[in-house]
Amino acid sequence: MEDLAIGDTAPDFDLESDGGGRVSLKALKGKPVVVYFYPKDNTPGCTKEAIAFTELMPEFEKSDVTIIGLSPDSAKKHDNFVAKHNLAVRLGADTQTGTAQAYGVWVEKSMYGKKYMGVERSTFLVDADGKIVGIWRKVKVPGHAEAVLEAVRAL
Repeated sequence: MEDLAIGDTAPDFDLESDGGGRVSLKALKGKPVVVYFYPKDNTPGCTKEAIAFTELMPEFEKSDVTIIGLSPDSAKKHDNFVAKHNLAVRLGADTQTGTAQAYGVWVEKSMYGKKYMGVERSTFLVDADGKIVGIWRKVKVPGHAEAVLEAVRAL
């Protein structure tokens, strides 16, 4: 699959979310959305990233931006993750990994010499028209939420 690029239309998704609801890109059309992909709930980097976005949520809300975190975890796991860390971000359950594949972030990874498929930590900034206006791949968590907020402010 070809990598998504700035200016491409963001692939839509409709997924179960934390709190028993659903989250879809189409339902948010007309306002900017930050879609961030992360490997797994309650792991150190993923927890730090979710907390960083949560701490900056008031700033994102000033720009009327919705933040959605997506991982292959179930909505039930997301509920536990949100409750444990008091998160303010919406979390979508991409349990079949179709959305991660559509965004090109379901990749072969390697740990301790074993190869496996997993989510490459990545973030996409989607404008009010559904176009991708920012892409961060192979994200390093420290400072990332702040960098995304700067891009949002520049919209």
